[in-house]
Amino acid sequence: MSFITIEDLSLRFGEHKVLKDISLQLEEGELITLLGPSGCGKSTLLRVIAGLEVFQEGNLFLDKEDISNILPRDRNVGMVFQNYALFPNMTIFENIAFGLALKKMPKDEIRREVMKIVRLVNLEDKIDAYPHQLSGGQQQRTSLARSLVTKPKVLLLDEPLSALDAKIRKQLQVDIKELQRTLGITMIFVTHDQEEAMILSDRIFVMSEGKIVQSATPAELYAYPKNQFVASFIGNYNILSAKDLKKIDPTFSAENAENTFAIRAESIQLAPSSGEKGIFFNGQLINYTVLGSTIRCIYDVNGIKLSVDLINNERNQESIQSQAQLYIERTNIISIEK
Repeated sequence: MSFITIEDLSLRFGEHKVLKDISLQLEEGELITLLGPSGCGKSTLLRVIAGLEVFQEGNLFLDKEDISNILPRDRNVGMVFQNYALFPNMTIFENIAFGLALKKMPKDEIRREVMKIVRLVNLEDKIDAYPHQLSGGQQQRTSLARSLVTKPKVLLLDEPLSALDAKIRKQLQVDIKELQRTLGITMIFVTHDQEEAMILSDRIFVMSEGKIVQSATPAELYAYPKNQFVASFIGNYNILSAKDLKKIDPTFSAENAENTFAIRAESIQLAPSSGEKGIFFNGQLINYTVLGSTIRCIYDVNGIKLSVDLINNERNQESIQSQAQLYIERTNIISIEK
């Protein structure tokens, strides 16, 4: 049995089924992400693991123990929330030490354990400060340290970075991954941000309407989305019907006219001069946007709007014109479920 095992778990609020036959396995020391839009059930599933929500069907095991009916305080599960939930009248040291103090641990041992974790989260010079004297990133590091110092079997993180600005958020993504690797702790991270999930995760579980619709490594998920929902949620895919694809490639024929196809925006290129074997087609530029290292172009190809991501370099800047010949290799056209 895996370190965390969930079997056919369902949860209802009244007549509304919020989680629908959820099954997943998580190995010790793994960092997985529950990824999906608001209202898909990812935070509810996290609260179920923490013991904060009661499910009606299924099984939940942690370290081979059935914890379905165990109180939250007895599960040895840590949780970090979006809001930092720090005690404003306590110093950073006191906030981090709070859980150990509740366990009536000796003061010298508390200090030793707190200072260990403080060094890991780079807050050594802030231990005597109060929460209002810290930045948002430092407050979230404090919240993270408070959960880690009690040495939980698993740490649950419910969109902990969503309230932070972009620069601090990106730094904390790196910090969390490094901290997880250093400590070898098992983590479950909840987010609606697919880039964040890609950066952090060993595996990603994509959720929609209370179900897990696909689980895979970040690379697998990006390259091979299972269905239209995943393709539209991960990366910048063009979703085409068989009829649409034939407008781009007249030689194309599908066994099933109901098939749906996905093409990554970066797999479409400005046509090379020679020597390539693939599909060549003409496009009318509708508009383009510079996104830092990428130029995102929208082309009209026989009535089909295609998103094309080009590297932002001098060659491509000069090549963006009202009319363009585009190119794609057939292997980059992925058949997906609706």
